[in-house]
Amino acid sequence: MAQSSPIRSHVTGIAVAAALGGFLFGFDTSVINGAVDALADQFSLGAGLQGFAVSSALLGGAVGAWFAGSIANRFGRIPVMVVAAILFLVSAIGSGLAFGVVDLIVWRVIGGLGVGAASVIAPAYIAEVSPANVRGRLGSMQQLAIVLGIFAALLSNAVFAAIGGGATGILWFGLPAWRWMFMAEAVPALVYGLISLRLPESPRYLVLHDDEVTAARVLHDYTGEIDVQGRISQIKQSLRSAEKESLRDILGHSLGLKPIVWVGILLSVFQQFVGINVIFYYSTTLWQSVGFDESSAMTTSVISSITNIVVTIVAILLVDRVGRRRMLLTGSVVMAVSLGMMALSFSFSTSTGDGVTLPQPWSLIALVFANLFIVGFGATWGPLVWVLLGEMFPNRIRASALAVAAAAQWIANFAVSTTFPWLSDIGLSFAYGIYAAMSLLSFFFVLWRVPETKGVELEDMTENVRIPRKG
Repeated sequence: MAQSSPIRSHVTGIAVAAALGGFLFGFDTSVINGAVDALADQFSLGAGLQGFAVSSALLGGAVGAWFAGSIANRFGRIPVMVVAAILFLVSAIGSGLAFGVVDLIVWRVIGGLGVGAASVIAPAYIAEVSPANVRGRLGSMQQLAIVLGIFAALLSNAVFAAIGGGATGILWFGLPAWRWMFMAEAVPALVYGLISLRLPESPRYLVLHDDEVTAARVLHDYTGEIDVQGRISQIKQSLRSAEKESLRDILGHSLGLKPIVWVGILLSVFQQFVGINVIFYYSTTLWQSVGFDESSAMTTSVISSITNIVVTIVAILLVDRVGRRRMLLTGSVVMAVSLGMMALSFSFSTSTGDGVTLPQPWSLIALVFANLFIVGFGATWGPLVWVLLGEMFPNRIRASALAVAAAAQWIANFAVSTTFPWLSDIGLSFAYGIYAAMSLLSFFFVLWRVPETKGVELEDMTENVRIPRKG
């Protein structure tokens, strides 16, 4: 097997640049957090329509993810990034200037198309340009960018609300603060689009389309490959039938799909069914329900986001040393315990006209375990699912399989986000109890079905699920 020189700053730079799609992913899906109550008042939304308005972007995410793989195979990874940036820009302006809930939902769906495309193309691109020994670390950049985007959205929401005296307060040009929350996304969208135009194309895409000269230059200049021709030969062998790649290639005898594709789908579904996005989409509303005013609730949401950033950095430092499976198993245990304690805490809540109240010490316990849940997720399931989705599939089916797995993730995200207002009407204890059960199930899924990919070259990935006896 060809050996690579130590990681170069070039490959780190392009991985960070590609991960800007993850930043917009996080920003776009979380920016509605600070605006959700203002939207409900502005457009007189009930619980059902409020949940749909919050999660409508996720429908676009599913569609964008589904088609991104085939488009990337045909036109390249970079054009997909540029298109995603344009979709983010259009969505930011349209959502900020929306005149009703219907067109707001339309603009959010358009942004979701960009989110879905970015969720597929960034991990695939980073995996394809990264040396195997640091691929996990660089792949985790996607999740770090996502949590930074979440943080930026929550922080900008808090700033706009503070300046305006609340999300409904009037700011510049007579527009309320919640509209500026949406339009702030236009700035990173422009930056992402301009930077994407300067990135090199994936060497595996270039080999697939018979541009070996450019592929050799990218492998040498950016990934530090020494035996360039040897690596190109490996890529060509793994892509032997990739010229005809389509969604048909992921079909198999295990309920219609190849086993490894099902593993990717279920990883995506479990990542969402533990309820992480409930914390980020509804955290401001959640903390108001346990006694915080709007300003304090937004500040608490920002603090939770900072916690997520810190633990994601920890994951980046550990993933290529500890391995994927061990970290996922640990995360499942931490999440199950944390969500179980949150469910117990909210069993002591009482309903009021404005929602629920939670007495001491249970409000403090809920706050502590909500942040412990974020630690457990942010250090494991958050970044590692994206790492695995980017690397676990064979070259021949990577883009198509990743697209299907990412689409499943957005559908699961939509289901969780849409049903949370309804579940919370039944009881927050009930809602968090369900998420705790999903976390427990995720432990056994990883134990029985998820293979270890640490240190394995992309060209050596297979379509079979092989579970190591240890690790």
